[in-house]
Parts: sequence; C-alpha cells; structure tokens
Amino acid sequence: MSRRFIVAMLSLGLALILIPRVSLAVEDHLSEAMEHTRQAIDHGKQGHADVLATHAEAALTHAEASEKAKANPHTATAIEHLKEAIKQGKEGNADEATTHAEIALNHLQQVN
Repeated sequence: MSRRFIVAMLSLGLALILIPRVSLAVEDHLSEAMEHTRQAIDHGKQGHADVLATHAEAALTHAEASEKAKANPHTATAIEHLKEAIKQGKEGNADEATTHAEIALNHLQQVN
C-alpha cells in the first residue's frame, strides 16, 4: 500500500473517533448551561439577585463554550440575555434578572 493511502486511512479513522466527542461536548455544555440557568431562575424568584448572578455566570461560561464548539443563533441570543441577567443581578434587580434568565433558558432549550 502507498503511504498516502495509509495516512489517509489513519486520518479518516482519527476523524471518525473525534467527531462524536465534539458533539457530546456541545451537548454537555448546553445541558450545564441550562441547569445553571434554571438554578439562577429559582434563586431570582426567591429574590437572591447575587446568587442568580453567580449561576448566570456559570451558565454563560458553558453557553459560550457551546457556541464556540457549534454556533447557533439561539445560543447567541441566550448569551446576550445571560449577560444582561448577570448585570441586573449584580445591581440587585432580581425580577429583571430573572426575566432575562428565563428568556435565555427558552433560547437554550430551542437549540436542541
């Protein structure tokens, strides 16, 4: 067999092994982002704006990782709303922050 053929087959095999991992990484980040967003919403409804901001920051980290791995307009919109939820949470506006977190969660759920 020629060297080119062997290199091509090895490359193809490596690609087939790694492709599912990229897909799983996107799903893992997405599920983590949704979980932290849900926790942010729960704390926001209890009036805990500072804890909401903490969970929204964790959700933002995972949402950005998901967006980096596989771009999606819903993820991008969720990121914008998570940033606003963090801002409002740090300002102590639990109701406004909760609203943005709920919108972000809605968009994250639409990614699937």
